[in-house]
Amino acid sequence: MAYQALYRTWRPQKFSDMIGQEVITKTLKNAIMTGQTSHAYLFNGPRGTGKTSAAKIFAKAVNCLNPIDGEPDNTCEICQAIDNGTIGDVMELDAASNNSVEQIRDIREDVNYAPTMAKYKVYIIDEVHMLSTGAFNALLKTLEEPPANVIFILATTEPQKIPATIISRTQRFDFKRISAEDAYARMSYILTQRGDTFDEAALRVIANAADGGMRDALSILDQTLSFGDGHVTLENALLVTGSVTQTLLGQYISATVKQDVPQALAKLAEVLRAGKDANRFVEDLISYARDLLLYTEAPELVSLVPDEEFKVLAQGNEPTTWYRMIDTLNETQQQLRYTNRPSIYLEVLTVKLSQPSQLTQVSQVVSQHAVQVAKRSVSEPTAPVKLNSSNTANVQGQPAESESAKPVSQPSLVQTETVPASTAPQASPVRQTVPKASADQVAVFNLLAQATKGDLQRVRAVWSDLLASLDVPQQAMLNVAQPLAASPDGVLLAFDYDVIRANALKNIEMQNILVTKLQTMTQSKAERQLVMINQEDWPQLRAKFVAERKKNSVEPAANQAVEHDFATVTDEKDEAKPAPPIVTKALDIFGSDLVEITEE
Repeated sequence: MAYQALYRTWRPQKFSDMIGQEVITKTLKNAIMTGQTSHAYLFNGPRGTGKTSAAKIFAKAVNCLNPIDGEPDNTCEICQAIDNGTIGDVMELDAASNNSVEQIRDIREDVNYAPTMAKYKVYIIDEVHMLSTGAFNALLKTLEEPPANVIFILATTEPQKIPATIISRTQRFDFKRISAEDAYARMSYILTQRGDTFDEAALRVIANAADGGMRDALSILDQTLSFGDGHVTLENALLVTGSVTQTLLGQYISATVKQDVPQALAKLAEVLRAGKDANRFVEDLISYARDLLLYTEAPELVSLVPDEEFKVLAQGNEPTTWYRMIDTLNETQQQLRYTNRPSIYLEVLTVKLSQPSQLTQVSQVVSQHAVQVAKRSVSEPTAPVKLNSSNTANVQGQPAESESAKPVSQPSLVQTETVPASTAPQASPVRQTVPKASADQVAVFNLLAQATKGDLQRVRAVWSDLLASLDVPQQAMLNVAQPLAASPDGVLLAFDYDVIRANALKNIEMQNILVTKLQTMTQSKAERQLVMINQEDWPQLRAKFVAERKKNSVEPAANQAVEHDFATVTDEKDEAKPAPPIVTKALDIFGSDLVEITEE
């Protein structure tokens, strides 16, 4: 007899032979034992998970002359006839090539005839989602009112393409992917029964490459056996599957984590010279990064045996490193589908993975800033600095002396602690990220004291373009905000909703992006810090600021021009602007005691 592939030779003949589908097999066996079989079943699941095999086993079990606990005995004439395909009562139809209305109508006529040998006529329709709309309509009536001795088993990999009217008339069973451990156990059993030798690591590589399909696993195993003359080795399995060794994966990822671009590119070149498939390489990287991510939290979920390189990577890096790497790998995997030059994308991927993340860059900036603050505190004595009149009130409305140590020339919205001179060389940043925004009233007043009309116009001129360049979530957050004032070092943003303002204050990433884009688009020399307030609080803050400016102004002329200057830099209309002629005339006729001016 001619050689048969492993997946055909070792096809399950009983429910107990099936692996990874215990819930389904137990349900079907109990239904057969209790006589509660349905007239129609829908077997859904990925390819190679046992749908058609389960359908044939079920057909044998319901018709077996000597069933054993819901299992076929595989020795009676009915079971043997079904195995040999010589019985007309069990028919298997491939809907991919038999999807017309006429063929379904033939089935409708055939179901009216009683079985010739078996107890039930069983129709197994594989890839049923390929039927045409007319064929589904023709099948619907039969499924709705089938004869008592007819059973339909529909198998598909795409149940979303099947009409809901068909699905509602069947019992649906969802076949799951075969786990790598179950596939490994099945292949180990088959090779042991055949008397072939194998390496455990090789079977694990094949199980991972099969991606949940037992038929795929046995096909790859068949190839490996042929390539290795009956012996399954790790090297042969890697060559057949196009996978990369765990050691090489670890070395590649280690180089990218250390930001050693030349070494990482050298490892990639080694992979490409070996003729490895680009998609398989990216999939292996995703699996390796996933194992690194889970190793510290749930080691039992890690399928591979960790080596020394793996342990060093898992213990020396934060989990954020791995899920960001997985996100980048997923993006590249999608791009590889549309290119004929995968090596270019892999090289770009390597350089991208080797770049420091944005969080790392921010941390480095924080560290440098803290060192500079520490050096200044050592070299310069801390002396009180006289404030402008804009700094004369804090959040609680206390006098200016409580804020006298805060210089006007440094309207930074990031609160930093003063570092004692004795401990300055050992100073380290308290926070790992620098907030670019504040809601402090003192910060508002500091900004307004230095605000200019030109700065506000420059910010407003680029504001719409800036929002358009942001991501959709960030656009949604800033669409309810508008700039009310601007200085060379800051921007005052008013939010319509306080809850969105609170979320914006917590979103450090959005703040960094906004500050950077503002600096670039307005061609500013310094980064503008953000001050975020609620729109409803703006009138009160404005009134307090004007009152403080009047209170602390020394020259009477300056006192008279305070409100006019403030209106100029904030683009606000106030009483300093000349009144309309009608208002002036009303005041002349009736007097200021009887006239009340309101703005609409």
